[in-house]
Amino acid sequence: MAHHNSSVHEDVKDYYGKRLQKTSDLKTGACVAPAQPLPAFIREALKKVHPEVSNKYYGCGLVVPESLEGCRILDLGSGSGRDCYMLSLLVGEKGHVTGIDMTEAQLEVARKYMDYHTKEFGYKKPNVSFVHGYIEALSEAGLEKNSFDIIISNCVVNLSPDKKQVLAEAYNALKDGGELYFSDVYSSGRLTEEIKNHKVLWGECLGGALWWKDLLQLAEEVGFSQPRLVTATVVAVDNKELQDVLGDFKFVSATYRLFKVPKGKTKTCQVIYNGGITGAEDIFQFDCHYTFKTNEVVQVDGEAACILTHSRFAEDFTFQPPGGSCEPCCAKPKADTVDPFDLASRLGTRGGCCSTKSADCCK
Repeated sequence: MAHHNSSVHEDVKDYYGKRLQKTSDLKTGACVAPAQPLPAFIREALKKVHPEVSNKYYGCGLVVPESLEGCRILDLGSGSGRDCYMLSLLVGEKGHVTGIDMTEAQLEVARKYMDYHTKEFGYKKPNVSFVHGYIEALSEAGLEKNSFDIIISNCVVNLSPDKKQVLAEAYNALKDGGELYFSDVYSSGRLTEEIKNHKVLWGECLGGALWWKDLLQLAEEVGFSQPRLVTATVVAVDNKELQDVLGDFKFVSATYRLFKVPKGKTKTCQVIYNGGITGAEDIFQFDCHYTFKTNEVVQVDGEAACILTHSRFAEDFTFQPPGGSCEPCCAKPKADTVDPFDLASRLGTRGGCCSTKSADCCK
C-alpha cells in the first residue's frame, strides 16, 4: 500500500520528529486547545507520568472517555506516550493500552519509560505496548481486528491523508459495542487545495482538517453510529501570515464519540443512570444532548438507546420498561445534528493559545 510513505507522512514525521522540540514550538494553538477543566483523578494520573514523556507530547487537550476500568484501549498517534501512561493507570492492571505512532523518535521516548511507569503504578508487569505503524493500516501493524473496547485519538486524524481509511481501520479494530472517542480539528467548509498543500498549516493541524459535515458522512459510510458531539472549542488563529492564507475558513476543536453498534433499531427509550462511573459518580455527560443524573429518568433518542444498550455503558443504566421494549414518546428516534461551531459559541470556549507562545496551554 503505497500511501503509507506518502509525502504527507514524511512531512508530518519531520515536523513532529525533528523540528518540534517541545509544545511551545507549535505556531498555532490548534493542536493544544484545552478542553474543559480536568477531573481530579485524571490530573493525579497525569502527575505520575514521567516529565520527559509529558514535555515531548503534542496533543490538543486530553481525550479521556468514561468507564475505563479493565478496558483494552488503542491510542492512535500516541506520540511520546503521555496519554497511554495516564490511561495505563486508569484501566488498572487488568486493562491494557496500546499506542501506535509512525514517528520513531516519539516511540523511543515512550518505550524508554515503560519500566519506570510499571514500578510507579505498582504493577507486576507492564500493561502498555507501543507499536510502530500507520493509523491507516492498523492490521498491517499487527493489531488484531475486533480486539479493542475503546480507540482514542487526539489531534491526529487530521494529519492523515486518508481519513476514511483511518475510520475504517478503527471500526475493524474495535470489538462490537466498542467506541472511537476522539478529539480533532474541523473546518467550517471543505478546504482549498492551497490550504491543504501548505506544509505549516498541515503540521499545525489546520491544513488537514475535515469539514465537520464530511466526518458525519464518512462515519456512516464506514459503518459507525451517527457521531455524537461531546464538546467543541473555537480555534483562534492569531498568526497574521497564516490568517491570510486561511481567509474565511474557521476552525473548531471538537470531541466526537462513534460506536460500533447494530443499525436500524431507532425506538426511543427511557433510561436511568445508575451512577458510580469513576469521575462521573453523580452526573455523566454523555454528549451535548444528554447529561444523565443518577436515578433520574431520561427519554433518549433511538440511536442513543441503541448505543447505551450495546456498549460498555449497558450495565451503568437501567432501561424502562424491563426487557427494553421501548416505545416512541416525546423523544425523536434520531438526534438532531449539532453544528460544532454553534456549540463552541454557545459554550463560549476558545482554544485561545493560538500563537507561538502556547507552552502553558495544556498544563
